[in-house]
Amino acid sequence: MRMKYFLYILILGILIASLVACSKAPSETSADSTAPADNSGSFLDKLKPAPKITIPAGTRLHVALIDGVSSNQSSSGDQFMASLTDPVVIDGKTVLAKGTKVRGRVVDVEESGRVKGRASIQLKLTDIIRDNARDVAISTKTFSAVAEPTKKRDAAIIGGGAGLGAAIGAIAGGGKGAAIGAAVGGGAGTGTVLATKGKEIHYPPETRLTFTLAQSVEI
Repeated sequence: MRMKYFLYILILGILIASLVACSKAPSETSADSTAPADNSGSFLDKLKPAPKITIPAGTRLHVALIDGVSSNQSSSGDQFMASLTDPVVIDGKTVLAKGTKVRGRVVDVEESGRVKGRASIQLKLTDIIRDNARDVAISTKTFSAVAEPTKKRDAAIIGGGAGLGAAIGAIAGGGKGAAIGAAVGGGAGTGTVLATKGKEIHYPPETRLTFTLAQSVEI
């Protein structure tokens, strides 16, 4: 009787020990095998913003106008759009791609005057346009242009008027009449110059201009 009781207790103990061992092993194995890898470092790295690149002062920006500007139609303060015709590359990396849009402003403009005063226009770039981010303000040196002089044309008009006047005076009476006619003709020629404006500056769309950064900018 005691022997049977002892065997019963022994078998029961073995079964309990087996059950305990089986229940622990899978959980330990599962914990070891399913433990997530520590990727916290790479995840944080992805959250960090990309390092900014500085475009130094003196960098040239070659652009083509999208909006035309001119000395007789534009006003000081008018804005215009343009796009880069060449990429901006810093340390072998393209910072601004070809075609990037930029905004500019007419700083000053003067129409051509009567006799004196040649047409002039001054332009600056003010912003780099970003599609998916805030526009970047920039400062460039002033691009200035002055119309060609018209002295030769003016002299031809005055001279032509004087010659015509002399011819008229000669027909009228010759001698003294020719001198008077020349004076009158010369005056008429000068009047033509006074009434005729000089050349204007016209930069239509697709005109290519070059601007230079006055201050460095971070992109």
